[in-house]
Amino acid sequence: MTEPGARSELLDSLSASIPYIRFLGLIFERRGDEITALMPYKPDLIGNALLPALHGGATGAFLEITAVMQLVSDTALKDMAAAGGKQPENYAPVMPRPIDITFDYLRSGKSLDTYARAIVQRRGRRVANVRIEAWQEERSKLIATAHGNFLLTSDRS
Repeated sequence: MTEPGARSELLDSLSASIPYIRFLGLIFERRGDEITALMPYKPDLIGNALLPALHGGATGAFLEITAVMQLVSDTALKDMAAAGGKQPENYAPVMPRPIDITFDYLRSGKSLDTYARAIVQRRGRRVANVRIEAWQEERSKLIATAHGNFLLTSDRS
């Protein structure tokens, strides 16, 4: 399979295999080397019914998962380039693990679809530094941001 199709297939299979991603209903769209994540609105995601506002835990998880999926996609691109532009057979990416992550909730998330994008600010051999932004109607009006460091290596040897 070619690189763009293989990376999309990888993201789809990871999404389908992780129960919390399925619960949130997350959808990942890849354009070039950038992923935009979508968390479609559903009533289960409301944390404060009086406003109504999205639950902070769902928003935080959405941000973290977006960062992980961006890092997995980047790693898959690098691995495919090393394998001559094709995904190696039985490819299983190493899942990045959060070292630390800080969330900033800027405004209440409304009963709307929510989007997120992760920006890899620095990627070393072992650790990646990522900034994640989430918005709803307008990208310039962020509802939350996160900044995290992720371990890229595995104990698998």
